[in-house]
Amino acid sequence: MQIFPAIDLRGGQVVRLYQGDYNQETVYGADPCAQARAFAGAGAHYLHVVDLDGARDGTMANFDSIAAIAKQGGLYLEVGGGIRTEERIQQYLDLGVSRCILGTIAVKDFAFTTRMAQKYADQIAVGVDAREGYVAVNGWKELSREKGVDFCRRLRDAGVKAVIYTDISRDGAGRGTNLEIYQELVQIEGLDITASGGVSSLEELRRLKDMGVRAVILGKALYAGQLDLGTVIQEVEMC
Repeated sequence: MQIFPAIDLRGGQVVRLYQGDYNQETVYGADPCAQARAFAGAGAHYLHVVDLDGARDGTMANFDSIAAIAKQGGLYLEVGGGIRTEERIQQYLDLGVSRCILGTIAVKDFAFTTRMAQKYADQIAVGVDAREGYVAVNGWKELSREKGVDFCRRLRDAGVKAVIYTDISRDGAGRGTNLEIYQELVQIEGLDITASGGVSSLEELRRLKDMGVRAVILGKALYAGQLDLGTVIQEVEMC
């Protein structure tokens, strides 16, 4: 199972939000590149980066920070937040980003998402963020009328190979992840599932691995010291 430590960017800083609330922000550092190096130094092979400004308003406020992280190299880098055009996908891939994550656009323009998945294959993933079981968009501020699991099935049928599924109610809360939803999602054949939101113990990580989850994103648990990245990699990713 792949372990993706997370760097969420807002105004060029490394931050974490509580349950996606932009008014409940904790700043963990002013140097995203240094944070990426720290993760690599702990043994990370993968890195998950989100442009929170882009997720909310579609801007590229953190493009330079992401470019600098990509330039450092050494990590499989996936990036999300405000990626809503093919031009932006290409801009990130040209930087050396390994995979682009489509979020809001996947709900609002499913045909576009289908085309991008078919054209870029493994270089595209879709972030499915759900609150009370329903897909949320626009920086988690709006709820759609489609259930997250149903949307994942539709994405698989359209050719999407990987989904990053976040239960918003667990994100940044430090009270564990929604194991039941991932047990349901891994039954969707042909779709790699990344778990995101609330993972805070080695036991949870082992259970996610045993059920067949492809990858896990770790954020608050690392920054708050609940989990040690080096230990996680040795105990879960490398075994």
